[in-house]
Amino acid sequence: MGEFSRRFFSIKNDREFRFLFKKGETCVNYAFVCYFRENKRRRNRCGIVTGKKIGNAVVRNRARRVIREAFRIFDHDLRQLTEKRYDFIFVARSQTAEQKSHKLLKLMKGKLLPVLAPELKKNG
Repeated sequence: MGEFSRRFFSIKNDREFRFLFKKGETCVNYAFVCYFRENKRRRNRCGIVTGKKIGNAVVRNRARRVIREAFRIFDHDLRQLTEKRYDFIFVARSQTAEQKSHKLLKLMKGKLLPVLAPELKKNG
């Protein structure tokens, strides 16, 4: 199997979601809102929230699929760049389901990488 074949590890407990909403840092753009915080685990974890305002079940599932795929690739890139591990929660917005996963990946890299790995800016 390839290096990208492994699924990401998800956050499922309500307590962990509430903790990240309260204590995590945020990154906002037109496609999603991201809450993140460094963890002491050996891997990055992700939770995805889609509200009913986004649309019907088909639209909400597409939004989750697109975010999940973009995060899977972003997670691999992040592990290559830094030793720190994070918990992420992505809150989908109305524009999320209309986007392609590579566009969301570009947003994740552009908005989150400078915040998560600031040492890259100093070196490169």
